[in-house]
Amino acid sequence: MSKFDEIRPFYDSEVNEALSGIARDPMMKALMSFTFPDIDEEVWLEQFKNIHSVSDFQHNFIAHTIRQILEKSSEGLTTSGFDQLDKNTPYLFISNHRDIVLDTSLLNLVLLENGYIMTSSAIGDNLVRRKFLHVLAKLNRNFLVQRGLPIREQLQSSQIMSEYIDQLLHDEKRSVWIAQREGRTKDGNDATQQGVLKMLAMAAGNIPLTDYFKTLKIVPVSISYEYDPTDALKMPQLLAKHRDEEYIKGRDEDFMTMLSGVLGQKKRIHLHAGDVIDTELDCIAAKIENKNKQLQAVAQIIDDSIIQNYKLWPTKFIAYDLLHNTNKYAEEYTEKEKQLFVRRLEMRIDPSDAVSKEYFLAMYANPLINKLNLTKTLL
Repeated sequence: MSKFDEIRPFYDSEVNEALSGIARDPMMKALMSFTFPDIDEEVWLEQFKNIHSVSDFQHNFIAHTIRQILEKSSEGLTTSGFDQLDKNTPYLFISNHRDIVLDTSLLNLVLLENGYIMTSSAIGDNLVRRKFLHVLAKLNRNFLVQRGLPIREQLQSSQIMSEYIDQLLHDEKRSVWIAQREGRTKDGNDATQQGVLKMLAMAAGNIPLTDYFKTLKIVPVSISYEYDPTDALKMPQLLAKHRDEEYIKGRDEDFMTMLSGVLGQKKRIHLHAGDVIDTELDCIAAKIENKNKQLQAVAQIIDDSIIQNYKLWPTKFIAYDLLHNTNKYAEEYTEKEKQLFVRRLEMRIDPSDAVSKEYFLAMYANPLINKLNLTKTLL
């Protein structure tokens, strides 16, 4: 027994048996029918017998699934910044988090198609309660973040996860993906939770924080969807927060959000890999002694990179102008793009509800507002 057994993905030696255990699950049939619509069920069931590693499964099946998702629910994926990375170096990718499944899946497709080391990715165990999803996650090299634990167990769980990420990066030479915060950003304000960095630092031992973080080779990643397929689904939680009410998720809410994120229209998508955080850590070490303030400074560097490199699609400028009742950014979009966005807003929320309308528009406009504020700060 390894101390990582509760959270780790499958070892390659476990893959074939795990896959055969869910091969005839109705959800697997639906997934494969979507991925290979013209291939008979018996064909892929037979191909499953030859899958003996996570890499086999990702290359031969899941990569095709992600390509199908892009083809059917987007107008394409573009990237930037990845050419600055070394293909033989494992990185810790820390990204903004908008979609449960796609954020990490799209990153891994980019890494796969360009010959980089693919990631082992963090996923909340609350999202994989169904047996099929749990097995599928582990077949995709996801490791589990344990949610809803008592405080003492939370601390122990964070320690184990920190050590596991350290092992992946330093011993297994495996890249890692983790979101900058727990849960998806609902309001468009991408901000790194200090607790995420505190968890990462737990494996540092006696190594100074900034020295240890240099060994992780942190790469901030900015993910930008032109349309958020889950925008309307995020509204109830935002409105509950506005009313200062506790928000309680529905029983199948996470699952329905996953489906909506995968199948819903996204239009264009862009991924940017930022620069490895390195010399900035030397500056922090030289100027700041307090560990919490060091963590705060690292979080700020990640935030600045994600905001600065976030691709601003026309929807962001349209939302800003509608939110502020102005034509300030009219040159950034066409009248047709504006009409399509307004129609989307009217179909997904009650436009007569001023509060809902404001939150919906702010969700799209905030990345632009944050970039404007960052630019002012840098000036």
